[in-house]
Amino acid sequence: MAEYVVELKHVTKRFPGVIAMHDMHIQIKPGEIHGLIGENGAGKSTLIKVLTGVHIPEEGEIYIDGKKVSFANPVQSREAGIACVYQELNIVPMLPVVDNVFMGRNVTKPGGLLDYPRMHREAHEALTVLGHPEIDTHTECGKLGMGLQQMVEIAKAITVNAKLLIMDEPTSSLGEQEVKELMTTVRKLKSQGIAILFVSHKLEELFELCDRVTVMRDGEHIDTRDIADWNNDSLIQAMVGRSLENQFPKEFGVKGECMLEVKNLKELGVLKDVSFKAYGGQILAFAGLVGAGRTETMRALFGADPLDGGEIYVHGKKVNIKNPGQAIRQGIAFLTEDRKGQGLVLSESIKTNMILANMKRFTKGFLLQHPEIGSNSQEMIKTLRIKTPSSDEITAQLSGGNQQKVVIGKWINCNADIYIFDEPTRGIDVGAKVEVYNVMNDLVKQGKCVIMVSSELPEVLGMADRVVVMREGEVMAEIERDSEHFNQEDIMKAAWGGKIA
Repeated sequence: MAEYVVELKHVTKRFPGVIAMHDMHIQIKPGEIHGLIGENGAGKSTLIKVLTGVHIPEEGEIYIDGKKVSFANPVQSREAGIACVYQELNIVPMLPVVDNVFMGRNVTKPGGLLDYPRMHREAHEALTVLGHPEIDTHTECGKLGMGLQQMVEIAKAITVNAKLLIMDEPTSSLGEQEVKELMTTVRKLKSQGIAILFVSHKLEELFELCDRVTVMRDGEHIDTRDIADWNNDSLIQAMVGRSLENQFPKEFGVKGECMLEVKNLKELGVLKDVSFKAYGGQILAFAGLVGAGRTETMRALFGADPLDGGEIYVHGKKVNIKNPGQAIRQGIAFLTEDRKGQGLVLSESIKTNMILANMKRFTKGFLLQHPEIGSNSQEMIKTLRIKTPSSDEITAQLSGGNQQKVVIGKWINCNADIYIFDEPTRGIDVGAKVEVYNVMNDLVKQGKCVIMVSSELPEVLGMADRVVVMREGEVMAEIERDSEHFNQEDIMKAAWGGKIA
């Protein structure tokens, strides 16, 4: 048996104007959980796409079980035993579980008809191995929660007898309980001898799960060590090439006027009498468990969801916001949680995305002012440190962190007064997170009002001036930074419905 199930040697992948991966090497052992970490733009996605046959490298070699291979397409990679569960799940919601499990692979009877009895049996067996025999293989995938949809994706890998399962940011859209279930599943797969390449920005997950961790930076291999030989600081330093003394670089603005006041917001079955105030020169954070109603509150404020009652005041004046256009005119900017689905037009260039929230600023009559658009996008790229060959780059080609910076640039162009950041650092690395925090600091120092929805308590405690804690559509607590309750335990207690004195 070969020492490594998969081995890359001296692999280089180029795109026009950029070397995405240079002289990369990695060795993954059978039955190990191998962590992969690096900043956005470090080359992780390129590595995954080389392994799965999406990209063909210009240089280097790939070995499976000690035998040299080359992949011209994803089918060849899959047939060699490599499967991938991507961050954006490859699920067709309206198709049943069984069809999703066997997507792209025909299991037929003599005569060419699909052998559905066998497909249902094998799909059920795979889901049972994963600890989810309760998933009905006839059910439409769209009716399952995100965690169970992910299990369907993993079942797809099991039914092709994968030797290596790549998991790309697998916990980014999962709740706490779903994350625990996923980790149990990953350990179960390891016990069956399947190798896992576990790609994550969450250091705590790597320490909990992985046997070894490889760090990439600027498209190159930086270091691989046993997990016992890493700690938080050494991982971060290897990732960013410098020590991050402060992961949460909090800067304090001067508390200004009440820019936004919300009174008794109601949305049937979703929000119950939500009230709060948000001030200029401060960051107001919203904390709570998944499903607490935080995003729903922000969507209602922005006119994206209809309200059944309540009042909204901007700069002390009562406003009636029925749609996002009206919210923008009131000086409210909303960086949505779903940057790909709602924040960007991925098929368009960076400079086009940058002007989408304020086209009026960049037009004269009916004509776009292209020189101004070009200079503005260059300035934003420099200010936000977006890694790209040019402002003409198609946004889909950027890493997740750089896409998030484009969304931020789009809203900064609005020159709004109130900025809502919904999970602004989800799925981006620690280096990019610090850059997002610095943008928030700059806005606060300009006297703007920043509202941040976050599921990461260290982030809430690190950056907030005040915290609103929600549970099941209600405000459970409001805590000032200098309060004795401004701590993880009391915020979690309120999030679970407990009273804090």
